[in-house]
Amino acid sequence: MNTTSIINESLMGKGSFWFPAARTSLAPHTDQLYYWILWASIASFIGLFMVVVYFLWKYKYSPTNKVASKQIIDNIPLEIAWTVIPSLICLVIFYAGYIGFLHISLPPSNATEIHVVARKWMWQFDYPSGIKSIGELVVPVNEPIKLIMTSEDVVHSLYIPNFRIKRDVIPNRYSRVWFNANAIGNYQIFCAEFCGDGHSAMLGSVRVVSKEDYQKWQKEQNSGADLPLDVLGEKVYNSKGCNTCHSIDGSPKTGPTWKGLWGSNHKMSDGKMVVADENYIKESILDPKAKVVAGFQPVMPTFAGLLSEREINGIIEYLKKLK
Repeated sequence: MNTTSIINESLMGKGSFWFPAARTSLAPHTDQLYYWILWASIASFIGLFMVVVYFLWKYKYSPTNKVASKQIIDNIPLEIAWTVIPSLICLVIFYAGYIGFLHISLPPSNATEIHVVARKWMWQFDYPSGIKSIGELVVPVNEPIKLIMTSEDVVHSLYIPNFRIKRDVIPNRYSRVWFNANAIGNYQIFCAEFCGDGHSAMLGSVRVVSKEDYQKWQKEQNSGADLPLDVLGEKVYNSKGCNTCHSIDGSPKTGPTWKGLWGSNHKMSDGKMVVADENYIKESILDPKAKVVAGFQPVMPTFAGLLSEREINGIIEYLKKLK
């Protein structure tokens, strides 16, 4: 998937000076609270600045104006005012923020639960129907979605600017967040917690579709048995995140290019030479750290349990075509 086009569409398209377009039912509350705090802060700054300028003028010491030499001990009404008024403003902000926190923390009972697994450096989404996708979360429009998230390695953070949601994803525990996307489109997913040298490439997208297209997409994901192996392999390459780290045009990425890979000799990090045959490809998918190509880091996660035997065979057949 072309990440640049997603950014141009959802982050740099419609929206305000401060935010990209709000695309969930909860986002307007977040925006309203932000703007209220912003303009209240600006108004307070301007008011205080004007008072300071006035005092500088009024109490400037001069031979004809000696009011600045008079010492003021205290002013009880003024001290009460500058204590009570800010306290009341803070309470209003706290109340509004708490209401927003409750809304984003308590999903509707009919929300569809999707499990999210974060690992360096990819997002995996597990659907109730058994479908697994990598790098792309597909959801129907105007339906509540609850994400149950965990990490397999370090702390990550799922951040979707258009949805105004951000939640840390922590190893050995579950964190939860929900949303109700109200507009069809593609929306960017970032990792907002530094997680290593591949952090900036840990991108994904949310594809919001109509309910009919969502049902069609689910059927397509389960129709791999009807595709020729090489076609299935190309589909897996684009849908499971392989294209993030492996090019098919010979250009270098995080991992070796797939162009011309099949049948070639590769030097491993331990100095051994390995032929890229069926056994090597399958081992690299299921246990990628067993043999690491020289010049590359052992950062590829295992796809054991994520790809079926037929999908692995499809990748092998697809590789054979990339001469």
